Amino acid sequence: MDVITTTGLPAASALLGVEVVERKGAGHPDTLADGVAEAISRAYSRYCLDTFGAVLHHNTDKTSLLGGAADVRFGHGELTAPVQVLVNGRITPALGDHTIPVTDIVTTAAREYLAQALPLLDVERWVKVCTRLTQASSPGAVTGPGAAEREASRERWFAPRTLDDLAERHRMFSNDTSAGVAYWPLGIGEQLALGIEEQLTSDAFRAEHPYYGTDIKLMVVRHGPRVALTACVPQIARETADLDTYVARRSQARDLITELAGRIAPEHQVTVSINTRDDDSRPELYLTATGSSIESGDEGVVGRGNRANGLISMFRPWSAEGVSGKNPTYHVGKLYNLAAAEAARRLHEETGLDCAVALVSQSGRDLTDPWQAIVRTSGPNPIGAARVRRVIADVMDDLGTLREQLLDGKLATA
Repeated sequence: MDVITTTGLPAASALLGVEVVERKGAGHPDTLADGVAEAISRAYSRYCLDTFGAVLHHNTDKTSLLGGAADVRFGHGELTAPVQVLVNGRITPALGDHTIPVTDIVTTAAREYLAQALPLLDVERWVKVCTRLTQASSPGAVTGPGAAEREASRERWFAPRTLDDLAERHRMFSNDTSAGVAYWPLGIGEQLALGIEEQLTSDAFRAEHPYYGTDIKLMVVRHGPRVALTACVPQIARETADLDTYVARRSQARDLITELAGRIAPEHQVTVSINTRDDDSRPELYLTATGSSIESGDEGVVGRGNRANGLISMFRPWSAEGVSGKNPTYHVGKLYNLAAAEAARRLHEETGLDCAVALVSQSGRDLTDPWQAIVRTSGPNPIGAARVRRVIADVMDDLGTLREQLLDGKLATA
């Protein structure tokens, strides 16, 4: 592992400077797509572990959602066309003669996730799951006499005869040349976007305010101590009797957000705008049947929304990798982004400095030995390469814990 350390990272705690931060809420179509892809990967992985003792090769990180259609008016909201879940990817269908019920696993996981995320969506009636799965190996398999018979050959990537055909059981190596990037701590704008959305979509808040949906979007722009925040907050049609009720609850949402912002960032001046596209005179409003725009034509795509830390932060380092749905055993596009986040936290705790970490893989290299590790910090001097090497080595040695958190659903990927 080559280690590079440098300075120049702006301190997140500084009142000076600018942040532009977006957070797509729990019910946003892109967040739903990430959640569905990860739920499918988790369910498939659990089946494999319980049945075979190992996770077979799969990836569902190209999953997308195609919006349905809905009839919405005051006091009434219902779907008129289904939401379609397009599960695009590759999944091993069998181990030797043992056929895996892939379609059942995929369909059940997708519907269960959407039922939890959108309780007002009748998933049996209004969610159509379309599996578009292949088993072709990536480039690397060279056809020749006996090639398919060799143990753990590329031709057996999605057609293993036994667990010995899983290459990672012989040597755990990087499946791709990629980079994972993360940083810590969060800035005030990031804390606002994350904290407000998590509160507004929490179970407790939804129980107290059943008339708000979860397809919330927050855009935060901070310039020094001044913060401008725009929020889009849907309302549930069947819980909203008329325009006056909608307008009153829109004002209430603005007040609630302003109060939350004051608690999160008491030293900042926060101005809140809400549902700025509403036209009360027509009326054209953010009124929904289920609380999400996925009901009415919007689409969701894995990797298009929040990064692995739950944010889209415009002036921060980030990777375009879609983390959700990738194989948790060896896929560097998933593991290195999450490992970089853990390394940044540990380095910050040790040094007190703001830290950004990039872990760069090299296809075929040992998974726990990144090709390059780059750490950028605040402060006048770079931190020592020996410290960086030790912390990153510890994080990589602990990838097993990270995998367990992913499989238990305790580690967010968007």
